[in-house]
This record gives sequence, C-alpha cells and structure tokens, in this order.
Amino acid sequence: MTQTESQVAGIDVGGTFTDLVQLDPATGAVRLAKVPTTPNNQAYGVMNALSAADTDLSTLALIVHGTTTTTNAVLERKLSRTGLITTQGFRDVLELGRRTRPQAYGMTGQFTPLIPRDLRLEVPERMDAAGSVVTPLNEDALMEASEALLAKGCESLVIHFLHAYANPSHELRAAALLRDHWPGAHITMGHALLSESREYERGVTAAVNASVQPILARYLERLTDELSNGGYTNDVLVMNGNGGMVSARLVAAEAAKTVMSGPASGVMAAAYTGRAAGLPDLLTYDMGGTSTDVALIRGAEPAVSSEIELEYAMPIHVPMVDVRTVGAGGGSIARVDAAGLLAIGPDSAGADPGPICYGRGGTEPTISDANLLLGRLDPAKLAVTGGISLGDVAAVFDAKLAQPLGLSVPEAAEAVIRMANTKMAGAIRMVSLSLGADPRDFALFAFGGAGPLHAAALARELGVPRVLVPCRPGITNALGCVVADLRHDYVTTLGTPLDLLTTAILEEAFAAQVAEGEQAIARETIQIDGIKRLFSVDMQYLGQTHLLRVPLERPDISPKDLKTLFEKVYYARFRVRLETARATLVNVNTSVIGQRPPLDLSTLIDPEGRKTQTEAQTGTRAVRFGGHMYDTPVYWRDHLPLDVALTGPAIIEQMDTTILIEPGDTATGDAQGNILIHVGGAT
Repeated sequence: MTQTESQVAGIDVGGTFTDLVQLDPATGAVRLAKVPTTPNNQAYGVMNALSAADTDLSTLALIVHGTTTTTNAVLERKLSRTGLITTQGFRDVLELGRRTRPQAYGMTGQFTPLIPRDLRLEVPERMDAAGSVVTPLNEDALMEASEALLAKGCESLVIHFLHAYANPSHELRAAALLRDHWPGAHITMGHALLSESREYERGVTAAVNASVQPILARYLERLTDELSNGGYTNDVLVMNGNGGMVSARLVAAEAAKTVMSGPASGVMAAAYTGRAAGLPDLLTYDMGGTSTDVALIRGAEPAVSSEIELEYAMPIHVPMVDVRTVGAGGGSIARVDAAGLLAIGPDSAGADPGPICYGRGGTEPTISDANLLLGRLDPAKLAVTGGISLGDVAAVFDAKLAQPLGLSVPEAAEAVIRMANTKMAGAIRMVSLSLGADPRDFALFAFGGAGPLHAAALARELGVPRVLVPCRPGITNALGCVVADLRHDYVTTLGTPLDLLTTAILEEAFAAQVAEGEQAIARETIQIDGIKRLFSVDMQYLGQTHLLRVPLERPDISPKDLKTLFEKVYYARFRVRLETARATLVNVNTSVIGQRPPLDLSTLIDPEGRKTQTEAQTGTRAVRFGGHMYDTPVYWRDHLPLDVALTGPAIIEQMDTTILIEPGDTATGDAQGNILIHVGGAT
C-alpha cells in the first residue's frame, strides 16, 4: 500500500493544546482531536490525542509531528549542560555579541549567554579569513579541554573555531578525535550547522543546537517508544522551523532547526490553503492559548529568513519561516500595572490551570474570559465547566480590573479585547512593513483557537479588506504537518563584491548545495512526487551590516543582472537608491524541497452534514460590540452550506474555534470549505 492510499496523521503540540488531524486519502475519512498539552512530557499529550481520535496506530502510514520541545527549552533556559571549545583568545565571543540594545531607548537590559564562561575553554589553533592555517590545532590541548568539560558535568559539546566556514579542517579533526571520547555523541561543529562568516551568530546558533540536542533526542526516544508500544511501525517526521520536515532518526543532529517548528507548520498550511483558494498573498495570524504568531506569504511561498533572533542576543541563523510572536493568546493574563494602566501578557494561564472559564482552578482574568463576558463565547459550553458560572468570571473582572480602572465589567472586558488587538496589530504591521509590504495588499489568514474571534477587528484596524478563515482553524498547525513537504536548506558564505564575482562561481556554489539536498532527500523513506529547488542570495552594500534576501528564478545569473535585482529589493525595502555604492554577495542559499502528494482540503468538513442556512442556526445570543448589545444569530459551521452568505453581526461555532463576524461585515463560503469575511470600512 503506497502512502497516497494510506492514513497520515499530523500532530502539533502547542503551549495549551495538542492538536491532531488524521486523513485517509483513499476514503476521504477525517479524524480530529484537541487535547490539553502535557508540558512535563509532551509525548503523553501526543498519545492522548491519538487515543481521543480513536486511532489504530497499526494502520497509520505516517506521523508528522510539530513540537515546541526545543523552543520552550531555549525560552525557559531549561537546557542541557553544554561546553564550548574555541580558538585561543576567542572565549568571550558569545558574550561580546553585537552592539545592539534590547530597547530602542535607554541603556538598560541584560542577557545571559547559553554557555557560562567557566564552560567555555580555549585551545591553540588559528585559521585566517582565507582558510589558510596560521596555527595548527593543538590536539593535546583539545583532549585536556574535553576532559575538563566532562569533569564539570557537560553532556553536550560545541566546537567553534575562528574562520571554520572558510576551512573546516580543524573542526573536523577535533570532532573526529572526540567522537569516541565524548559520551552520547552530542557534538556540534559550528561550520556544519551554519557556514557563514559571522563568528558570534555562528557560535550562538551552535550553542543553541548543542544545548537542546540531548533534550530533543530524549523526547523523540520516549515518543517513538510510546508509539511503537502502541503498534506504530513506520517513521515519524518532525517539522523544522523552515516549514519542511525531517525524519526523527536524523533531526536531533540539527536540533536548532526545530526551533519555531510549531508556528512554521501553521504558515505552511496557510500557504497551501491560500493557493487552493486563489489567495496566494496572505498575512497569517495564529492566535492560540499562549501567544500570537504572524507571518507573511507572497505567491503562496512563506518568507524564510536566516536572520531570526528568538529573543534579545539569541540569533539562530538557520533558515526558518519568518514568524513574529507577541504574548497575546486566549490565556494571556490581564492586569492593572503599577502605573494604573491595563496590561496584557506576556504571561499566560496556559493549559493548567487555564483561563477562569475553563474551570480548572484559574483565578486570573484572561482574554478568553473577556470574550466570554462579551457574549462572543458560549456561556453554556464554557462557564459551567468545573462548576464555574458566568457570575464567577464577572466577579474576578470586577475586583481585579473594572474597579481599579473605574469601569463597568463589560467595559473592562472590551478594554481587554482592544488592548490585545492593539498588540497583535502591531505584530502584523511589523512583519509586513519590515519586509517592505503594505498590509492592505494582502488577505488576513486567521487561525488558531482564538484567531477567528479577533481577525475582523484586526483587519479593520490594518485596512486589510478580507479575512480567510480555513475550515479547521483551531487545528491548522496540525494540518500543516500533514501537507508539509520534505525540505533542506543550505547557506554558503562567499563574501564577494559583485565586481569580483563570476557566473561560474555562483553556479558552482548552487550546484554543490543542490547535490547535497538531493542526497539528503534520497535518504528519507517518504514517497515524493518530485523535487523543487529554490535559489536566493543574501546581499548588502559594502560597509553595511544588514542583509537583504534576493530571490532568483535560476542559478545561472550574471553579476550584472544580480546587481539590478538587488537594487530593486533594496529600494522596495528602504525607498532609496545607492547607485554609487559597491554591492557585495554575502551568502548563497538553496532550498531543496521534496514535494509530497497533494491532499483534498474539502474533506476536512463532512459534506453530508450540510444543511440550509436556516437549519444551521442554533440560536441567538446577545453580544457586545463597541459598547452596544446586538441580538446575534449563532450558526454551527459543519451544517452551513458551502455557498453560505451572512451579514454581520453573526457567530459561527465549530469544534475547534468560534468565528466572529462583526456588524458591517459580510461573509461567504467557497468550495474548499473556507469562510471569507469581507471587512466593512477597510480600505
């Protein structure tokens, strides 16, 4: 039985919920599940989701998994004890960093390097920038440093030598000497993960990889053991932050690439859905329980960057989908700060105890609680959970927000929503304007458990004319795991001014990357329909520090044509032309993508459940918009006809989310099961 005839499950672990989509392409059958995440061991949440979907593991051909294991480990600094061996005199590269500040104004701020100074040791060796040996590697000093780090309890090791991108022979020799000596084989060579010239960025990226490598390896070992005990016999693929996926057998070696894999899977699902819906240009808006992630998609291709900074002084320079995150999710806590002002997040009630309305012991007011008080969420489904009443939620809002702010409870709830929308709109502006894009030229793709509740208000504020809500918004990240392709990205530093560059040099660099990518895909056991190759370069003007990504249609481009393309990209970003400046090609980039068989998204909602619009209405609810109450019809989405046409205000409920259509907006459906909201007042 081939993969196209077999069942495939996509599982995404979020901060609050673990989501599952299981598809059987042969029959069109779909199984869905949403269960609480188990932070102490995410494998339990994965198994709970499979159990909730009544999955027979022995019949699954493939499981694709998006995980927050590495992301959470870095953000929470719950890392493996890691040592670093570097070139003599360069022990403090990770701490010196760049001349940047965490805030635009003021000189306050702090950061702690991932590897403390006592675990960063030096050995005599030196390459110059051209790759010539200046000082041979002192192998005795290397072994002594390794013994010292083992004695200090390190289980993971970084080998980070100066100019190893130009000549990696010393790093390769060091790794070969230590591989049998170092327990667990958790050794990261800086050049192998990131072959670029900047020592600080390469060192931090390697430090991130080494610090999370044992954690990811142990988690995947536990998960695969649990799956095997349940009867699963096939491979597990793990989502990478670039929107592709890699076998669990191989992924731990480059663990840093799994950082942000959860948000990336949602962006890939958005690109897939937008292409099918005829809307290839999207701003993705994923609001979950803990945070909101936004990204930009042009021509159904997500923006991928090698310049991501996870947090201040934490650059991870491996290719990742360019996702920006703000601390505003359904569980984000609202409070009155020391200045007497309303503040939202970034701390969240999470999965345990969750918002007050979940009835699991939550005591702090959250965005989800505000939506409940405004009538946007169904009190009959939420407020009775665990014996919690609507009055209980209102009492907390009154004591902690309304009275300190001098507002009524409904006014305080509306203030929470407005404040959260302002934060999220700012993130969307940042991801679009920083890439030289006007939000008004895009549609807003709303997903996540809470995204469709806020999307129309955000679109109106941003001037975005349309909102695309997929058929299963709350489990879109899990869907992204199902539709994602195999993908391998490569970056090679050339650092050559254009007037010294030749077409042959470019072609040779691209050809080497393509060959390596095709070999990597050939090692996978997953069926693909074909291979796609994407080419780009990173460029700058001589003397500048920032890089701009220049997409290429083909690898055999002349330096003259490359200069023209760079000038266009530079002008689109900065609206200035530097005609006399000297352009430099810094990095050559290739993405080799193994395209998996397509899936029919219309199967995600059962067509046999469709009824008339009148029959799909489940009732009417009083909902507050802009200080006024509206009698608002409520519909069950699975029963709405595909060609539905609604005028706001209206609420559409389904298993995984609630969609809010505000007064003045209209909504229509398409053949794929999507809802398209036309925003009144947007330009």
